[in-house]
Amino acid sequence: MTAPQIYVSFPGTAREALSFYAEIFGGELSLHSHEDFGRTDGTPDAIAHGVLDGVVALAGSDAGPGDATVRFEGVMLSLLGTAEPHVLHEWFDKLSVDGRVVDPLAPKPWGASDGQVIDRHGLHWLIGYEPQQ
Repeated sequence: MTAPQIYVSFPGTAREALSFYAEIFGGELSLHSHEDFGRTDGTPDAIAHGVLDGVVALAGSDAGPGDATVRFEGVMLSLLGTAEPHVLHEWFDKLSVDGRVVDPLAPKPWGASDGQVIDRHGLHWLIGYEPQQ
């Protein structure tokens, strides 16, 4: 790995959340349950470790009882310039479903287009691009 990877503790929704991101961004999704790892500190089908590997890489698991779960304050996952504008708009729209648009993905006074959305699983995304030359 050449950069830090986001690892999210989900409140029992890791399978659903990581599958949601795989549907949006593509890539290879690997999910390992407590049962797969021989763990007995949770339900057998709880996700002990999951990884989405692709253009957007995320990892996570189901939080254990009493463990903190995803809470983003002052942090955004930036996808600025990571794909063609039409793809970034598709991602923004899909992340917005059952989420909350903080700032629509649209042209801004400084010339770039960007927007912010908090998806249904609580991740805060900054998505945008520079005008095409």
